[in-house]
Amino acid sequence: MDCMPASDKSRYLSEAVQRAAKILVVGHFAVGKTTFIGTLSEIPPLRTEERMTQVGDRIGEVEGAPAARGSATAAKSTTTVAMDCGRITLSERLVLYLFGTPGQQRFVQVWEDVTRGALGALALVDPQRLQESFAVIDLLEKYGVPYAVAVNRFDESPPFDAEQLREALDLLPDIPLVTCDVRDRNSSVLALMELIGYLQERAED
Repeated sequence: MDCMPASDKSRYLSEAVQRAAKILVVGHFAVGKTTFIGTLSEIPPLRTEERMTQVGDRIGEVEGAPAARGSATAAKSTTTVAMDCGRITLSERLVLYLFGTPGQQRFVQVWEDVTRGALGALALVDPQRLQESFAVIDLLEKYGVPYAVAVNRFDESPPFDAEQLREALDLLPDIPLVTCDVRDRNSSVLALMELIGYLQERAED
């Protein structure tokens, strides 16, 4: 499959497109979901970020661990209040719509609606805040959404062994685990393709 950059794409779908699929981009607060979708989307992504108030800042701190050095949380001034949406064309006949879910716990009620019709999900993880990923993965399993896990490489994050990460997240052996930099298009494409490959394998079983 050939993922073409935004500069080579129209805002309108080609008449050759025969199938569109919905992919979720999930993860805890400030893990990089909005950045991931913005990096990949071939059209200007729909964003529902709002500037956090002082109350919102405190809620973010309560719901997650204090900002680790190099983590996106340290510079986080906005938060997604509904969802982000972008589009990426995988081939002449197939496009994916990427939906990013809010990361804060008070928005968990939107999950039932956003998971409806989803082909699968890419769960982004901050290696310095693994404990915050448990609730997200639990929700994916609760709603029966197949998923892959992508560890976002934040600046100054220490290296983690894949097996240690898999054990810490209690992942089944068949669930893909990759690392990526959500700011880099090629890295983000590779993470997304891991998920697509996994979904194709499941469909063929």
